[in-house]
Amino acid sequence: MKNIKYYHLFITMLFVVLSGVLNSQTISENQNIEWTISRFLNKKLQNVQISGNPKIVKSPYGNAVYFNGVDDAFFLNEMPLKNLEEFTIEMIFNPAIDGDFEQRVVHMGEVSHDRMLLEIRAVEGNWYFDGYVASKGNKLALIDEKLTHPLGKWYHVAFVVTQNSLTTYVNGKLELQQSYTFKPIETGKTSFGVRLNKRSWFKGSIYKIKISPNQLKPDSFMSS
Repeated sequence: MKNIKYYHLFITMLFVVLSGVLNSQTISENQNIEWTISRFLNKKLQNVQISGNPKIVKSPYGNAVYFNGVDDAFFLNEMPLKNLEEFTIEMIFNPAIDGDFEQRVVHMGEVSHDRMLLEIRAVEGNWYFDGYVASKGNKLALIDEKLTHPLGKWYHVAFVVTQNSLTTYVNGKLELQQSYTFKPIETGKTSFGVRLNKRSWFKGSIYKIKISPNQLKPDSFMSS
């Protein structure tokens, strides 16, 4: 009887220890949010609304999703930037050669108030990056029409937002940086492929989007 009592005590303690380990791993893993966009089509997720008919296409990294620039988009009933005082959002994407001039690729937050957007402008076979934030009435777009890149190719872009600055990168190379007073975005939703109010549709493919709750440098950016 005594041995049985100690055995049950051992099992109980082991369960507590393992539970703590598993919970700490889960918490650690949840610090970063990473979407491989094709999974939105492979699985029916309750918090994801699909607009149009986005299609899975091949990319050098794995399956990606093609957006037609007319009505293809994903709308998520969540706002992953909530309470973040700083963050880095990365995206691996391929802008099509025949999309509209103004294209909103990622939108998080409110439609017209506090929000963050990854945008591009397409002109004469090239595109240039636009990282935009509106926070407590303070609005700023990091954009330079001279920093162009050929359309129809795969790129990694990153937008780093801190309490006092905004920074953009393309393929790990610093493009723009400017002072900015940022306050956390508390409310809203998320869209991929268009602005939340269904304006300025993106034409091209997206492979992956990642959000880290801190300021990353290029040597810490995702590779695929």
